[in-house]
Amino acid sequence: MRHALMYVGGYERNFANLTNSSTSFEGTDGQSHPYRDWPTHADGLRVYYMEKSGKKFMAVRIADSDGDVVLQNPLVLVPGEHFGFGTRLSGEPTSVEDDVAIGKLLEDSIKKNMAQSGELMPMRERLIAKSHGKKHQD
Repeated sequence: MRHALMYVGGYERNFANLTNSSTSFEGTDGQSHPYRDWPTHADGLRVYYMEKSGKKFMAVRIADSDGDVVLQNPLVLVPGEHFGFGTRLSGEPTSVEDDVAIGKLLEDSIKKNMAQSGELMPMRERLIAKSHGKKHQD
């Protein structure tokens, strides 16, 4: 399964207006910038992230084929732990094939957003089901 992470602007400038239907962000130039297209091969989780001052990258929205949730409490992304080793974030959507790391990102997001667990837990169940299905197909 392939997942992807996408940069969606600066945290301080954009988080307050983020919704699960947002398709653009305000750049440091004050202009609106459309979100990039997701990679066509991204069939798992799609994680939207923002950069917070101090070079902290925050997961702010998580989606899959059946759900889309803006996190009330964004999660600081930890390289290696949340999106695999050797994966670098950039202005282009970043592909991730590490189901374990993405699973950890989702689980940490659920722990930090217990009030939204009713929306996030079904994503976790779908991720596990797809991961197990992939193993049986190999």
